[in-house]
Amino acid sequence: MAGKVKKAVQKKLVRKKRRVKNKPTKKKKLLQKKKAAKRASIFRPGGYHTLTPYLSVHDGNAAVDYYTKAFGAKEKAGRMSGPDGKIMHTEIKIGDSYFMLADESSEMGNVSPKTQGKTTVQFLIYVKNADAIMKQAVAAGGVMIKPVELQFYGDRSGRLEDPFGYTWFIATHVEDVSPKEMVKRAAALYGG
Repeated sequence: MAGKVKKAVQKKLVRKKRRVKNKPTKKKKLLQKKKAAKRASIFRPGGYHTLTPYLSVHDGNAAVDYYTKAFGAKEKAGRMSGPDGKIMHTEIKIGDSYFMLADESSEMGNVSPKTQGKTTVQFLIYVKNADAIMKQAVAAGGVMIKPVELQFYGDRSGRLEDPFGYTWFIATHVEDVSPKEMVKRAAALYGG
């Protein structure tokens, strides 16, 4: 009888050890969480934000050159061009943000602002020195619409139109302004 009890206790201990052995440690749990988070973030490529603009331009090669000179843009990969030399697709990074670009194409329904004679899109780019980047963007071929100056909402910014018809606000954030103070400043500025 004592032998049977001893064997039963030993079996119980072996089962308990197996359960403990299979129980995930804190390190394993953390690793599992990291893997799950990584799988959950695969819905977009690394380095991209949730919203990625895709520009249609009338001269893609010139646009890439302009954005490189004006804003220090870098192409992620080579340009995918058609037999006519027009860009079908390229990806460009300015600072920590990507955007995509292609030549306009009536077959694809992509029309550039230059062809339309207007744009419905404006971009805001935050930089360390708005004055210097505005000068650089104008020297590269952009047209200043509004010079860089201090704004009531805490940015030092100005506006320009690039050679492809898009409007860019070039800004440096210089002051955090509370919503209450922003309303007060706007009322003083615009008489409201």
